[in-house]
Amino acid sequence: MYFLTDLERKLLLNKILPQAREVGVSPQLRGWNWHQPPLKPYYDDVKLPMYAVANRYCPTGRDIYLRFVEKEREKLNEKIGLGKIVHGAVSDALLSFIEGKQITFQEWTEKIRWGEIPAERNRALKVAEKIWSHVWSLCKARLEEAKASQPYASQHDLILSTVPFLIEHKISGELLGLSGLLSIDCYDYLSSIMYDLKYITDEYMDWFRLAPVGYALVFESVHEIPIDVCGVVTVKLLNGKIFVKKDLFFAGDELRSWWIEERDRKLEIVAEGRDPGTPKDNTCPEDCIYYHICYGG
Repeated sequence: MYFLTDLERKLLLNKILPQAREVGVSPQLRGWNWHQPPLKPYYDDVKLPMYAVANRYCPTGRDIYLRFVEKEREKLNEKIGLGKIVHGAVSDALLSFIEGKQITFQEWTEKIRWGEIPAERNRALKVAEKIWSHVWSLCKARLEEAKASQPYASQHDLILSTVPFLIEHKISGELLGLSGLLSIDCYDYLSSIMYDLKYITDEYMDWFRLAPVGYALVFESVHEIPIDVCGVVTVKLLNGKIFVKKDLFFAGDELRSWWIEERDRKLEIVAEGRDPGTPKDNTCPEDCIYYHICYGG
């Protein structure tokens, strides 16, 4: 999922990285300046998870109010369930390969907590198996290629250089007003790219870029390592087949400022207990997990 194709590597080397070097990132928008405006949070007593800040499914942010102020329960759906399955299959397949554990797909399915997956089991398993097989095939191909060119390298070294990913890396976002229990989907430590994985059923949205940018800021705040490139990996089912697409981009000032604005707006909603209301045009999707609260049903 996170391996760069030849075309993506050309895009990275010949467009995105030159742009990052030429334009650069303003010092005040680097994560390590968390203690100064504009990164310094206005509210010290409120901490939000990354999905709350980077999610714009609700245009007004009323979902944040309902969840963290009113403590309303969401109504999960199959889209959420398949998203959990996709994330789990990708991360666990990669981790099992990186750690050298020959876990089969069947063994993995036995550990799934189906009570937490709001999706039809057979359909979810078909999706997960395709994801698992795809990830393992990519990893094995990269490893075999490396073995042919580095015959004296150990298996451990080969894996670390061919699958250079921190998967589900646990990190604290408290310095930026976020939860202390964040989990990064993937950080490519050789190419220095922060990734976020999304399962989608509709069109790609510009705000999908907010999550990896937010994780880049958090990573900078904790480890003080600059991250200039981010990526959104989308997984979609098309005619029963898995379709994977990657959006690579420069995490510049505009995107960082947008993330800060979203964080401040949503921290204020929770801290002040202010109900932002529903969108005036009532264009909320019916698969919103709080649609039943806002509109009944």
